[in-house]
Amino acid sequence: MTHSTISSNAAKYLALEEKYGAHNYHPLPVVLERGEGVYLYDVDGKKYFDFLSGYSAVNQGHCHPAIIDTLQKQASKLTLTSRAFHNNLLGEYEKYITDYFGYDKVLPMNTGVEGGETAIKLARRWGYNVKGIAENKAKIIFAEGNFWGRTLAAISSSTDPSSFKGFGPYMPGFGIVPYNDLVALEESLKDKEVAAFMVEPIQGEAGVVIPDDGYLKAVRDLCNKYHVLFIADEIQTGLARTGKMLACDHENVKPDILILGKALSGGTLPISAVLASNEIMMQILPGEHGSTYGGNPLACAVAIKSLEVLKTEKMAENAEKMGERLRAGLANLNSPFVTTIRGKGLLNAIVIKHENPDASWDLCLHLKDLGLLAKPTHGDKIRFAPPLIITEKQIDEAVAIIGAGLKLLS
Repeated sequence: MTHSTISSNAAKYLALEEKYGAHNYHPLPVVLERGEGVYLYDVDGKKYFDFLSGYSAVNQGHCHPAIIDTLQKQASKLTLTSRAFHNNLLGEYEKYITDYFGYDKVLPMNTGVEGGETAIKLARRWGYNVKGIAENKAKIIFAEGNFWGRTLAAISSSTDPSSFKGFGPYMPGFGIVPYNDLVALEESLKDKEVAAFMVEPIQGEAGVVIPDDGYLKAVRDLCNKYHVLFIADEIQTGLARTGKMLACDHENVKPDILILGKALSGGTLPISAVLASNEIMMQILPGEHGSTYGGNPLACAVAIKSLEVLKTEKMAENAEKMGERLRAGLANLNSPFVTTIRGKGLLNAIVIKHENPDASWDLCLHLKDLGLLAKPTHGDKIRFAPPLIITEKQIDEAVAIIGAGLKLLS
C-alpha cells in the first residue's frame, strides 16, 4: 500500500485523534485548518483542491463571504431560543424555503439523518390517518444501496454490512427493492400497507449510481397509481449539485416529501429541512415531533443566505458546465485504470480497475501529495465533487493532477 508523506506537525494532530477519539472513521492522513473557495489548507500551509466538498455540504465553497457575514452577524445577536418560544426569523425562513421549492410547509431539523427520520415519521402518520393503513402496519420501501445516515432506523434500511452488521435488532416495517428497477418497485407498491418509497435520485455513497432516464418520472407515476408517498432524499443531490436546483428537476418531477440538508448551510452548521404539503405535514400535532435546535435563529438566517447565493451566483448552471468539462477531461486522460466515468453536474465518480485491491486508496494518497483531496467509496470508486464555484481553469488544473496521480499507480 502506498504511504503518503505526513509532516511531524500533522502527525501530532493525528496521534491525538488516534488516542482520544473513537475509531469510527478512516480519513486520509491530512490535517486541515483553513478553507477558502475551492481550496483547503493544511496545518503546514499546503493548498489542496477540495474534490469532496464535505460530501456536498460545501456547494457554495468554503467560507463563502456572504454566508459567513450572515452567520457572524446573527451569531452576535441571537443563536437559540428553542421552539418553546417564537423567534423573528423562523417564519421568514419558512416562507422563503417553501416559496423557493413550491411546498406548503417545512419542518426544520438539524442533521440530514434527522431529515430522513422526520420524513418517515410523516409518511407513517399519513399512512394511518389518510391512506387508512392499520395501526403499526405501515411499511416504507427503500432502494437497495441506499445511504441516508447511521441511526438505527437508517441502518435498518441499509444493504451494506459495514453499516448494519452487529447493530441489530432492526427497525420493522422497512422493505428493500433493487435501485432502478421499476418492475420490482411496482410489485412492492401493490401492498396496501406501503405508505412511502424513499429514494436518492442519484445514489451518492454507493458511488454516484445514476438511474435510467425516466426512472424518477416512472417512480412518481407509480406512487400516484398506488397512493404511496414519494420521498426524495436530496440531501446530497440537491441544492444545485447535479446541474439543477434538485436532481428531481432533471425529470420535472415533484416528490411528496423533499429532504434537504448539507449545503443548506453552506457547510457552516448542521441544518436540514423536510418539505411537504399541508395534507402530509399537518398530520403531526404539537409535542409529537421536534428538536431543541431545529429552526434556531442562526440556522434560519444562514439557510436563507445559503439558498440565495445558489441562485444569484448561478451555481446550478456552473455545475452543469463544469461537470461536462470535468468528465470530458477525465475521459481524455485515457487511463487504463479508469473503467467508468459517471456523473451529473458536479457529482461525479470514477471506477478504478487494478490488480491492487487498495488502488483507489493509493490513488487518493497520491492525489493528496499532488494537491487534490478526494476519498474512495465502496473500495473501487472515487467521488469527484468540488464546490460549485469552480472555474474552467481550476477544473483543468485538477484534471492534470488526477492524470499525474493515475500515472503513479502503474
